[in-house]
Order: sequence, then C-alpha cells, then structure tokens
Amino acid sequence: MAQQSASVDRQSFGTIAHYIKVLCEEIRITEPVGGSLETVFFGGGTPSLLAVEQLIQILTALDQQFGIAADAEISMEIDPGTFDLAQVQGYRAAGVNRVSVGVQAFQPELLQACGRSHTVADVYAAVEWVQQAGLTNFSLDLISGLPHQTLAHWQESLEMAIALAPTHLSCYDLTIEPMTAFSRQYKPGVQPLPSDDTTAAMYRTAQHVLTAAGYNHYEISNYARPGYQCRHNRVYWENRPFYGFGMGATSYLAHDRLSRPRKTREYYAWVDAQQQEYGESKISSQRSNVSAPEKGSAPIKPNSNLKLTPEEPLRAQTAQLEPLSSPLPTASLNTDRLLDTLMLGLRLAEGLSLATLIEQFGQTTWARVWECLQPFQAKGWLVITSDRNAAIDPSSAPLPKSGRLQLTDPEGFLFSNVILVSLFEAFE
Repeated sequence: MAQQSASVDRQSFGTIAHYIKVLCEEIRITEPVGGSLETVFFGGGTPSLLAVEQLIQILTALDQQFGIAADAEISMEIDPGTFDLAQVQGYRAAGVNRVSVGVQAFQPELLQACGRSHTVADVYAAVEWVQQAGLTNFSLDLISGLPHQTLAHWQESLEMAIALAPTHLSCYDLTIEPMTAFSRQYKPGVQPLPSDDTTAAMYRTAQHVLTAAGYNHYEISNYARPGYQCRHNRVYWENRPFYGFGMGATSYLAHDRLSRPRKTREYYAWVDAQQQEYGESKISSQRSNVSAPEKGSAPIKPNSNLKLTPEEPLRAQTAQLEPLSSPLPTASLNTDRLLDTLMLGLRLAEGLSLATLIEQFGQTTWARVWECLQPFQAKGWLVITSDRNAAIDPSSAPLPKSGRLQLTDPEGFLFSNVILVSLFEAFE
C-alpha cells in the first residue's frame, strides 16, 4: 500500500506541484472578506495523493491570505490505498484534525463493481493508521444502491463500519453521472442495480441501525456522534458564505456563486486571466462574477446542486463563517435565494426557523410556501415543531408563523426530492 502510494506520487508529482502553484496563486489574488477561516476542507479527486509538503504549502497560502482560526476544523478526504501511516501522521502535524475515509463498501465484489481500486484489507489498514496517528475525529463514507448490492450487503457494511467506531458516517445513494463510463455500463432502475424499493429499504435500514448505535441523523445523508457533526458541511446547508479554490470549485460570497473551470488547461487560463485583468489588486466577491474567457468559468445559478462527489477534481474548499458586510436578506431577494434556503435547510434535521424565513422573505412568500407544503404535511413527511421540539398542529391556525419547519425521519428525508420538485415548480 505504501509502495503503491509512493509510485503514484512519483509519477504525478510534477503535475500536482504545478497545479498547487496555480491554486496558491488563485488564493493570493483573492480579496479577504470578513474574519479568519473557521473551517478548511480538502475534497474532490484524491487529496491523499498530496505529499505532506504540498498540503503545508496550501495551508500556508490560506493562512497568509485569510488567517486560519486556532480552533478551525481542517478536514481532508482520504482514500484507502493512497496513503500510509507516515503520511497521515504528517497531515495531522500540518494541522488536519478531521478525515473522511472513502470506504464505500465492505464487500470485495462490490468494490470491484463500482470501480474502486482499494480492497477491504486497505480499508482496515487505513482506519488503523488514522487511529494510530491520533486522529480521533474521523468519518467513513458508504454508498448504497451499488451494482449487485443487496439489503443484506448493506446491513453488513453498516455493522462493519460501526465496529470501527468512527465519530461520523456518511451514507450516500449511488448517483450515476451521465456521459461517463459508469453510465454506459449501468442504467438507473435496471439490474444489476437495486430497485427503487430496495434502495428505499436501504435508507430506512441505515436510519434504524445507525441511530440505534448512538449516531445522530443530523442531515439527510449524515450521522454523527454527539459533538462530531461536520462543521464545514453545515456552512453549505445553512447557506452561509464560503470561499472555494481550485479546479471545479464553487465559492459563495455576497450572495453570488462562482464556479471554476473543471478542466486543467481551462482552469490555468482562468487564473492567468484574473491575474492579468486585476494585476496586483485582489479578486473581490463582486468583481469575480465577470465571466472569464474560458468555457465553464461563468457564474452558476444560486440554486445549482452543490453536492461534491469523489469524481470531482482535487480542490481546497474553505468556509468563511463570519457575517459579510452586506445587509442580511430581505423579502426583496430573488426566488433563487428562497429556493436555495429551502433546498439546503430542509436537509438538516432541525430544519428551518419560520420566524427567520418570514423575516428574510416576507409573510406573503411564506404563505405560498406553506400552501405548497400542506399536502406533504398531511402525508407525514414534514412537521412544524415548537422551540421545545413538540409537533404543532397546523390546523389550529391558517398560517403557522413560529416554530421550525422540518422533514420527518426517515420518510420526509426519503421523499425530500418530491417535496423540493414541488417547491421549485410552484416558484418557477
């Protein structure tokens, strides 16, 4: 395993080194907004192919440009078979205090079916090294709905994951991206992929097994021991501002989203264009909206899907948690902002504050939202709870104005896409 990792590093060191140089330059020409960084997240691609020195280079650039808070959560996605004990010890010494291990499954045949290069033995070695390095805050990623996967396989993977005592577990349903080799081999709803009924049973099983084991189901796909929710990902779900750096990354500042090109050459050209256009001045959250000349660099719509998948390019994602200098949202903000808030906030178990929704978007808008949601409340897929977490009977008032809007667990979470599609159609 260590030998394989070293081989990969030697072959790609020059390419990665150049990429990091460009990435750090993008960081350098970006104007700071607000205070120090409270979270940093290295995700997409395979960050664990980075040498320790390369990771330090990126963290140093971030600290010099923005400042990293002393108690910041610094997370890193790591894949079994791509690192060894010395490497993860180096990551921890550099400041990484949380890792997410991409396990996916505990059955060799399923790992092979979904194109993973690591083995089950690699998984156990990876977790052992993480623990030996003193990284007590670690997460395991599992995927349901894999080709040939049965409900028994899924139950076994959940139990084997629990036995490794992670502080956090992420359980994702397989997403087949169009125009990929995987999509040409497997079609949704067609064997050997599990049926929709089976994947729904897998979701319910995960909720039952993991909550019984003491994990809090705090977000649609995520479970955590008390005190170990992912601070960085909560920034996305709470629709707070964040910086994004690197190929394919997205930033969200001053209520604007900007996506970087997803291909290497185009990303390099985009950074070069920013340098030439702005010279020594920094890229501000307002000016960075200007479309670069390369394909894929234009701003994306606020309601774009922010899901980060392991197939995306390596990037450094950083979150800025302190308030922006711009005013808080009001009822005059556009529909995209509202739909963003609903789409992301309803992913969390605590849902959304009605008082905050009304303050930001107005009572008339909330009335339209509630009219759309009432059929789903009748199905038991969502509830409005009081501050004491007790359910409120919406029939007692024509328009609830206090409490929290929450999806139920597991049924509301399971049918969240149906609810969101209805909201998007109502406000389109």
